[in-house]
Amino acid sequence: MRATAWCVIAALLLAADVLAADFGSKGGPEPANIDEISDVLRQDNYDMELLISFGTSKGGSAGHIALSIRDDERGDERVYSANFYADRAPEHAKGLYTDRLMISVPKKEYLFKTVSSLADTAQFGLDFGEIYKRSVVGVRVYNVPASEKEALVAFFKRIDDDYHKRAERTEYHDGEIVYSYLNLNCAKTIGAAFKYGAGYKGLEVTSGPVLSKRKVKAALNANVPTEMALKLFKEWNARGYPMDVVLYKKYNDSTYVDPHEEEKVAFKDLPDRFPSVLSLDFRKEQGHYEDFDNLFAMYLLYNMGRYSVRVNDQTKLLEIEKTKKAIAYPQAAKLAAQSAKSDSDNFRRRSSFRAKGTAIGENPDNKHLYNFTNAGNEKAAP
Repeated sequence: MRATAWCVIAALLLAADVLAADFGSKGGPEPANIDEISDVLRQDNYDMELLISFGTSKGGSAGHIALSIRDDERGDERVYSANFYADRAPEHAKGLYTDRLMISVPKKEYLFKTVSSLADTAQFGLDFGEIYKRSVVGVRVYNVPASEKEALVAFFKRIDDDYHKRAERTEYHDGEIVYSYLNLNCAKTIGAAFKYGAGYKGLEVTSGPVLSKRKVKAALNANVPTEMALKLFKEWNARGYPMDVVLYKKYNDSTYVDPHEEEKVAFKDLPDRFPSVLSLDFRKEQGHYEDFDNLFAMYLLYNMGRYSVRVNDQTKLLEIEKTKKAIAYPQAAKLAAQSAKSDSDNFRRRSSFRAKGTAIGENPDNKHLYNFTNAGNEKAAP
């Protein structure tokens, strides 16, 4: 009797904690129809999904990249993502999840859940619950052989094993196997898995110098999420793998504040920026991009877009907000390149113009109008 009573009390306390947390906060309520919407999207027979997360800083927003691999025998999709805190830094050893370099969680958890299956120390908005912090672009890939998916999973496990063994100087990384923002980062782990695990011999995966005094050169040689994604698109197209895109939109009202960040800013107030390539745009504060490569990537992903998913502000349920016909990669890339060249040229000339391309997440019926003064400063952008 006494044991039963304590179980009831514990359950009530847990329920009270959940009710106390705001919707979209760590440990709080989450959309009640996650399974339903996931099942609708899974009706398409894609094999894997490259997940490109938006940046959350005003400048230098490279974002994050992870890979979801589908296993229909288990009825599951699992996301493999590099752990930002698995760097063996003393300040990360306490209160943060450092057990694995390559985390593996269900895709529903990675995108939508507010409780982690890893540990309570997992990072909300990074290891799980991404959409409460930022938007995520999912590039779904079809007709991938089972052997390739198995090779990718095996390579991610190998990276994790090397991390635990403190391995050094492997064929995929010259240095100790730990997370490094400029060296063994999220983009490099994904690229290495395709190059060395799945046999993408022609895929360029760069390596910067490991010495801290050469940080500038390391930055210039760093693998960047959007650039790695663009390289992979070409590889998949060459292999005859069709692609389409799902935009998982940020929930804009999360009041959660990451206790580990020095600047205490609620998720709802963080920037939600398309992840920049290495360019002059990378140094800009919040605002529009002007670089050809960024415009090309944003326009390409819009052209390949099929679904847009969001949390309904009133019902707090997931919904498929928009559906459109996806343009196949070759034509989508051609159209994106034409629009990006036109718009980037106009930016360089500081002309007044209406954008030719549509960026992912934008309304195509409301193209942005850019007006510049004689001094070259933007005057109005309705």
